[in-house]
Amino acid sequence: MAFYKRTRMKDAGFRRVLPLVLVVLSAVIVLIFLLRNRTIYDATFSSNYEVRDIPALDGGVDPVVMDGNFKPKLPKKNELSISLEQRNRQPPRNTDLFPNLAKDHIKIVLYVHNRPQYLQVVVESLSNVEGIGETLLIVSHDGYFAEMDKIVQSIRFCQVKQIFAPYSPHLFPDSFPGVSPGDCHDKDDPVEKKCKGHADQYGNHRSPKIVSLKHHWWWMMNTVWDGLEETKGLSGHILFIEEDHFIYPNAYRNIQLLAVLKPQKCAECYAANLAPSDVNSKGEGWQSLIAEKMGNIGYTFNKTVWRKIHAKAKEFCSFDDYNWDITMWATVYPSFGTPVYTLRGPRRSAAHFGKCGLHQGQGKSNPCIDSGKVGFDIEAIDRIPNIKPNWTVHVFEKQSGYQAGFKGWGGWGDERDRDLCLSFAYMFHNMEASSV
Repeated sequence: MAFYKRTRMKDAGFRRVLPLVLVVLSAVIVLIFLLRNRTIYDATFSSNYEVRDIPALDGGVDPVVMDGNFKPKLPKKNELSISLEQRNRQPPRNTDLFPNLAKDHIKIVLYVHNRPQYLQVVVESLSNVEGIGETLLIVSHDGYFAEMDKIVQSIRFCQVKQIFAPYSPHLFPDSFPGVSPGDCHDKDDPVEKKCKGHADQYGNHRSPKIVSLKHHWWWMMNTVWDGLEETKGLSGHILFIEEDHFIYPNAYRNIQLLAVLKPQKCAECYAANLAPSDVNSKGEGWQSLIAEKMGNIGYTFNKTVWRKIHAKAKEFCSFDDYNWDITMWATVYPSFGTPVYTLRGPRRSAAHFGKCGLHQGQGKSNPCIDSGKVGFDIEAIDRIPNIKPNWTVHVFEKQSGYQAGFKGWGGWGDERDRDLCLSFAYMFHNMEASSV
């Protein structure tokens, strides 16, 4: 009887705690399910990442990587290049109108060539950008063209500083990096023609107008990050745009948001972009951020990322393609060992326009005619920041376009161009550069 009573007492006690046990068990099952889903999400987002120092993309700046065996050589400057280099040291203009830069401002670098009809459109679009008066606009010129200079001189909506590439091929009509006497042309045979130069992988010799594209971008990057008084001390983000990029009114506020959200939402991302990598895309219109391959329209990154790029100077300068962006996609980014993602919003805040390429319309024959007029529809949502901090991130892991293994379009086979390119990487790092 005593045993029976004890059993009933135990059964009663078990029935009392059974609901609690079931609740705990259910909670454990739910927790396991959530953790499993989180693991799947993390695996989807980070499946290809092996390097664990990626979060440092928004942390400390890596040291400069140099090759002690390389001896930099810079062309001997002429009168024009010397005068332009003196202009590079002038302080920003419009400080009387905009005496103070905002504490959280992101400096903007606009790099231009010689398409005044395009530059006029870009300047007009920038004048309507919310917050533009809070920052410094740096305009980097590939050589000197009076009409381009005049347009930039007319800017009154923010502080503005001009810099001119003093070794641009456009400044040297009779010597390298322009056309040198005795240079080979087109598909000349150096032995038969007794000319000098190294052909690219397709048998074509250098064209100064073509190589100036890559030279200017690389000179500009080294100058802005490591040589320019107004920017060389920065560790944060700098926004880069080009003369055929139409900038929407909300672009600056959006890029400020993306720069803040990037380490929180996408620590693996190297940069932030104002537009999709597909230049024809207007964006998906989703309620989410997008992580994808880095694009070439309205991109921003910090000095830590620049150090990683600068460390690949040899790869950049030796790749046989005259396009800086294709060189980055096909050889520099793949050498990092991890996918190079950028963070952007679901709607573009900048757009590529125009039909004339960088080197069309520069000659006297077959000019490219384009009025430079654009017809972008600016909606109300494009005038205000349209990125939400609570959005999740959608990752495009596989995208089309230039990838590792692409051999390049050529135009960059001459050893003189490769040496000049490398010399730009050394010119601000206490390396004595000789003139040739």
